[in-house]
Amino acid sequence: MGLVMSITALAQEKIETTIGGDFVNEYIWRGQKLGDVAVQPTLGVGYKGLSLTAWGSYGLSNKDDVKEFDFTLAYSIGGLNIGITDYWFSEMPNGGDLGGRYFKYEAHSTNHVFEGNIGYDFGFASLQWYTNFAGNDYKANGKRAYSSYFEASVPFKLSAIEWTATAGAVPYTSPQYGTSGFAVTNLTLRATKEIKITDTFAIPIFGQLTANPCSQKAYLVFGFTLQP
Repeated sequence: MGLVMSITALAQEKIETTIGGDFVNEYIWRGQKLGDVAVQPTLGVGYKGLSLTAWGSYGLSNKDDVKEFDFTLAYSIGGLNIGITDYWFSEMPNGGDLGGRYFKYEAHSTNHVFEGNIGYDFGFASLQWYTNFAGNDYKANGKRAYSSYFEASVPFKLSAIEWTATAGAVPYTSPQYGTSGFAVTNLTLRATKEIKITDTFAIPIFGQLTANPCSQKAYLVFGFTLQP
């Protein structure tokens, strides 16, 4: 859901496009399992720090996995990044639109969730904050939940492999993350390495160990990325 994940773009002097896709044995997002084996395509365009990215997730092994289709508009300058993501799911756990219609935006019956994020990359570490501000995100009493999540990530290199350690938490009660107060929901260690196929083509592969202390779950993820 992904990714986004916040998505940032480096300052560019020309328009750049991104096309690619990840293949994963499990779809794990911020410490939550959202699906089994999946393909997750990406299509994006960026110019001078401004980017617009489309991302999706589609189950390959389980026909009942929820489909996801997201748009992220982001801007990056220096280490600072801000963005807005429109998440759409074919089904919502709290009802939503049972017909799975994309162009249905009524707050209490839509399958869209809108999230804003802000973060800063210090180089040796990065911090990100995410908050839902619109769409289908409500408490049991009908009031908007403003579900939020924040995380810190530290990249490092070990034995010619790129690693990232991430710790994420939910600050207060959230139906989206299944918390009743402050909770640590994501402890992840991820390793990435490119496998050279030819002189001009390589495939990044990655392994990821994720634990969610709040739900008492743990996951081991393997995947690879195809990108021209």
